This record gives sequence, C-alpha cells and structure tokens, in this order.
Amino acid sequence: MALLGALLKKGLAIRKRAERKPKPPFVLQKKELNKLLFKAQDTAFGRAYQFDKIIDSMYDADPHKFYEEYTKRVPIFTYNEMFTKWWHRALEGQEDVCWPGKTMYFALSSGTSEAATKHIPITKAMTKAIQKTSIQQILSLPSYNVPNEAFEKGVLMLGGSTKLTYKGPYFEGDLSGIQAKQLPFWFQSFYKPGKQIAENQNWAKKLDEITLQAKDWDISVIVGVPAWIQLLMEKIIAHYNVKTIHDIWPNLTIYTHGGVSFEPYKKGFESLLAKPLQYMETYLASEGFIAYQARPEDKGMSMSLGSGIFFEFIPFTDDNFNADGDLVSNPQTLMIDQVEEGKDYALLLSTCAGTWRYMIGDVIRFIDKEKAEIVITGRTKHYISMCGEHLSVENMNKAIQLTNEDFNIDIREFAVAGVPHGNLFAHQWYIGTDDEANADELIQKIDKYLNVLNDDYRVERQHALRDVSAKVLPTSVFYDFMRMRGKEGGQNKFPRVLKKQILADWEQFLKDRNL
Repeated sequence: MALLGALLKKGLAIRKRAERKPKPPFVLQKKELNKLLFKAQDTAFGRAYQFDKIIDSMYDADPHKFYEEYTKRVPIFTYNEMFTKWWHRALEGQEDVCWPGKTMYFALSSGTSEAATKHIPITKAMTKAIQKTSIQQILSLPSYNVPNEAFEKGVLMLGGSTKLTYKGPYFEGDLSGIQAKQLPFWFQSFYKPGKQIAENQNWAKKLDEITLQAKDWDISVIVGVPAWIQLLMEKIIAHYNVKTIHDIWPNLTIYTHGGVSFEPYKKGFESLLAKPLQYMETYLASEGFIAYQARPEDKGMSMSLGSGIFFEFIPFTDDNFNADGDLVSNPQTLMIDQVEEGKDYALLLSTCAGTWRYMIGDVIRFIDKEKAEIVITGRTKHYISMCGEHLSVENMNKAIQLTNEDFNIDIREFAVAGVPHGNLFAHQWYIGTDDEANADELIQKIDKYLNVLNDDYRVERQHALRDVSAKVLPTSVFYDFMRMRGKEGGQNKFPRVLKKQILADWEQFLKDRNL
C-alpha cells in the first residue's frame, strides 16, 4: 500500500516545483484588495464607503494612491463596531450587506479575553479561500521529508463540535463544523474521528469515544491545540497502559498546531512520544486562514497573500495603543511593503467574508519581509504595561520554556495579572503544573529570564514594578475554570494575561475552591 503514498508524494512534489515564482507581496496584496472591492462594491457597505472611488484609484500613477483612498474612506472596525453597524443585518437574513448574497454561516468565537460570543460571518467565498490555502499547505508536505506511508494514513483533527445549530436565517457553530461540511470526498476516508464523534458537543465524552476508537485507527497526522492534544494522548496512553502514543499509533509523523505558542508545551508533549515528530504551525482563525509553515526549517509562517485576505499592519507601540491594548484615534497603518522585520504589528483584515479593516486582536512580527514570513507574538489585550514594562506573551512563553528546562518540570498552563503594590505595581503569576515545584524558586527563575529577555521589564523592576509573586496550582484547575466558562476543548485557550472581569472571575473561582 506504500505505493499509493509514493505516488501522492511524488505528485505533490511535481506540482510544487511547477508553481510559478510568486509575485512580490505588494503586487499580490494590491491585486487581492482590488478583487475584494470590485466584488463588494454594490453591497450596502461598498456603497456607503464608495468602493467605486477606491477602485478608480487603483490605476493612478502613484502605486500607493489606492491605499491612501482606502484608509481615507473606510474606518477601522473592532468586532463590536462591525457587528453593531453591519453584521447584525446579515445575521437577521438581509442580503448584500458586507458581501454579495446571503450569509448562511456564522462561526462562533469568543477568543481568550472576551466574555461575549462573537458571530463571525463565513461566506462561500471564504470557505473556498480557506480550502485554497489548505491545499497550498498540503503542497508543502514534500518539504517535510515524511515517509511515503504517512500520505495514506489517518488524519486526526481534534476541534470543537462540528454540529451546527440552525437559527432560521443562518447556521452557527464552530469553524471546524462549517469547514467539515466542505471536506472533499477523497479526504473522508482519511479523516478521524469521523462525523459522529466530531459532532459530539460534550468534550469529555468526545475524548472518551476517541480513546476507545484509537486502537483501531492508524494515525499519521494529528491536528489541534497543544493543551487538548496532550490531554488526549495522556488519556489514550493511560487507558491502554502503554508507554507512549507511538505504541498505539506507530506511524504518527506530523503534528499540526496553531492558536497558541507550542514551546511551553513541548517538553511535556515530547515525553509522550517514542520518536520525534515533524511540527507544522498554522494560523487559522475564524476570520480566515492567515498563514502556515511551509518548510520545517522555516522559523515563521508564510502569509496567505492571494487567498481572499487583504492585510494591514498597525505598529504595536504606545503611539497607537493605550495601556489596556485599546486602539487610539487615527493610528498609523501600513501595507505589507511598508513594514519592517523585527517589529510588532497588530493585524487588520479585509476579507471575502465581508470583513473590512477589522482588527482581529493578534500581534505578529515579520522575520522575513521578502517571503512575508511572520510569527505570532501575542494579542493586543494580552500584554502587561502597567508602568512601561511592555511584557509580551512572547516574553512569557520563552521564560516559561527556559524555566521548564532548568527545573526539568512540565508547566502546562500559566497566566499573569498586573496588580497594585502600595502606590506602585506588581505581577501575580499563576503556574499550572502537576510536578513538585516551589513557587518562590519558580518565580525567581522566571523573573531572572524576563530581565534578560526584556529591557523595559529590567528597568521597571528597579523602579515601579516592585514585586513579582507566583501561585502554583494543579493543571486541572485551569481546565476546570475553562469548563465553568463554557470554553473547554476545541480551539479554546487559557488567557495568558488576566485583566478586568476575567481576572475577577478567576480570583473568585480560586476563592470558592480555597486555592
């Protein structure tokens, strides 16, 4: 049967080599915006913001005139602004609101910092765009030098429930459920856990069912958020009383992850393996398939520049964002040819789902501008700068990874809150591990690494940031809190920075459990 895998692998490699040399990112993005504007110019949104005038400027002698017109005519939108002014009309069944036709699907998303559920429109055009980028990612597989047999084994995709709820004018549910409706027929025989289990809305029962079926599957690829994949693998190993997941799935070769940094999980994750895996990072959000890792040696992900998304970038600085991560009035925005490597930017998206200059909330950094390769460094709301320390999730992840290695423990989850310290400030860490660990020793090590990783942090530790402390908790406490908030499993992640209401809820949760 390896013959099939060899043929597939060879076909992918030939097709990849046959692809034309890509055009410069600026050219691709200008073309993409032109297509989006042309398609949506007769929608209510397009008429309101005079898309026809912006389209005319595409042919101006000044190659950046179109972007000047676009930013002048179309404001930046947060979710609440977009929904209140426009998307609610599509949710009510109106046609031609922000994208031609009627929007039949809405992905439910709440991110990691918002309490209210968001309804993100998913159009037919967006579904096709996600499929297009998925195919591009598949075409990159020969670069990973995986065995031929891996191309004919099962692919386990662990996400939220694929069951959609009919709400009259539309269907709503997890993005994975919407996309599952569009899976190509040839992929059905590879896809696990299969339709029946995937539709289960009870996360605990879903994991139980997958565990019972695991011995009958030959899995070569697993896809999902690190915390939940690790939890599932531990459950399977314990159930069958084996040493590693490879005792059940000997052909497991590739792990595709996204949504959260893998580094803090890597040590514990790899303890469940008998042999190394190839890791492939993806950046798939409810708003679109933004980027994916094209080659194993790449340190970043290649942006999807020609698949239904036009990107803009807001320098993530104090000039554009306040201490709470909220956007100031009239922030600076840039196109892809105007960014610089090594600097952080908040993302704006305009897409074929009727999303226009929409701030997704993620912060990225270019590591190769020419190839449009990026890494995710955090979220606009998920950093702490109470007194100018500018502590990012990227800093936190690295400090936790190094601390894991120093103490030879597995810190599975963590979160940080900025709190008052008299008239000054302090950071309170919550660290989730099931290993023996001393809170004082851990926080001293974390603080030491943050002083090295972040110059602003080091300065403020001598001045306004007067204390850092830690509380060590069992990992289950973090997952129990997520379950209480209805955010267990799927693409849900524990927030790395706790602020405002979620911090109050977390503190009350711990108090109720005498922790």
